Parts: sequence; C-alpha cells; structure tokens
Amino acid sequence: MEKFGLIGYPLGHSMSAVIHRAGFKSIGVNASYETLETSPEDLVDRIKRFKRENYSGFNITIPHKVALALFVDDVDRYADITGAINTVKINPDKTMIGYNTDVLGFKKAIPEEIDLQDKTAAILGTGGASRAAVMGLADKGVKEIGIYTRNIPNAMDYMAYVRRKFPNIEFNAYQIDRIRDLSKYNILVNTTPIGMQGRSADMTPIEKDVLKTLPTDAVVYDIIYNPKKTILLKIAEELGYKTINGIDMLVYQAVSAQEIWFNKTPSFSEMKIALLEHL
Repeated sequence: MEKFGLIGYPLGHSMSAVIHRAGFKSIGVNASYETLETSPEDLVDRIKRFKRENYSGFNITIPHKVALALFVDDVDRYADITGAINTVKINPDKTMIGYNTDVLGFKKAIPEEIDLQDKTAAILGTGGASRAAVMGLADKGVKEIGIYTRNIPNAMDYMAYVRRKFPNIEFNAYQIDRIRDLSKYNILVNTTPIGMQGRSADMTPIEKDVLKTLPTDAVVYDIIYNPKKTILLKIAEELGYKTINGIDMLVYQAVSAQEIWFNKTPSFSEMKIALLEHL
C-alpha cells in the first residue's frame, strides 16, 4: 500500500483525507492518506520520517508552503514561479519533486463564462495561497492586481517578487484595514484565513459597506471551503454579486495532485461529493 499525507499547522478541520481517499477509490488505487499536524519546529523531522517510512508523496498547507522549497530537489513551473509548494512526489531514490496544484485548482474553479482578460483584481493576503491566486489571475489575463495586507512594510519582499515574476501586470499594495473603495476591481479574492471554520468563522475580512463599492458585475471569490459559505460570501450574495467558494479549488487541486502521483485522473465528482458529505 502506498502512503500519502497532509502536513500543516493547525489541521483541525482539514478535509483532504476525505477527498483523497475518494479519489484513490475512483481509480482503484490501494493507498492510505493521513492528516499529520506538523508544527514549524517539527518540519525537518517530519520530512525525514516521510523518506524513512517510504511515503510516496504528501500535500502541504499553511504555514509550510513556502518553506518546503528548501527541501525539494526540483520544482514544476507553478511552484517555481509562485515560490510555494502544496504537493510533493517522493521518488524511489528518495528525491522529492515539488508542485503547486493550487494554481490549477484556483483557475479551474472560475467558471468559463467569467472573462478576466485585461480586467483588474484585488487579492486579500500575501501568503502561499495569495501567490497561487496571482499566478492563476495572470494566466487568466488580468492587467492589474491590488494586494491588500495587514502590514505593508512586511509585504515589500512579496511585492518585489510578484513584480519581477509578472512584469506585464501592475501591482499595488494597500493596508487591508484601510479599504474604503473597491470600485475599480472586477474580481475580489480572499486568500486570508479570516472566515475559516474553527478560527474566525464569525468574521469577514471586508465589511459590507466596503464590499458594496464593487461594480455590480464583480465576482467575489473566497478560497475558504469550510464553511461552504463564509460571512464574506453571504454578504456578497446578499448584495447580488456572483460568488465562488473554495470547494471546487480544493477538489481540483487534489485531482491534479493524484495525477502527479499516479499518472491517472481520479473522479472530480466523486471527490467533491465525499467532501460535501463531510462538511
């Protein structure tokens, strides 16, 4: 039996095991998937254990997506450009290849009828998921991205990074708690954990008065999947905006991870049904 797992900290509400087990079943693979809470101090030991105990691969979530770049032997294009890794394949010789399937998941979750070519986007947050959103929006053809952060000085390295990687896109940084006007954006993406079950489910990163400054045809995309409808998305729906939650992104990125591990495509619908049954 091949062994896989998820590392992150904390992992109390992760649904990855449910999704991946359904995927394994759909392609007839005999494999296990564990949720392995791993603090930053324990990261090195965890990776050594993966190799020692013959794991075939693993997924990575907050807060390890950027740090993982230090441990892998090679990366795919998306992991290289974003500097963030969420999927690792461990080869028989124990070399590790890092991938970013969050970008693919992020893009595939946006319905085809939503055209973002030459449009403007606002992203809340500057973590690993934010980098995946920038890459996904760049692939979709946006011309300008506003990055909203709690601490602009701390985000300067991030801003220099995205400007270097995506020279055709105009980037601007703003203080997240000073947002007053979103009227120039066609899509707003939340990549912060604000609104997540078990952490801040009763909170929203953007207040209603500010959210309603978005154009009437704007899209509000929250990559949080638990709860299915965050406070942010509930307010956005109430205001008449088209919304996207994090469920399809989560499932699509898991589909891509299994394609990397097995060279087979698992059933998106079976994986999504398994997730929805457990939410």
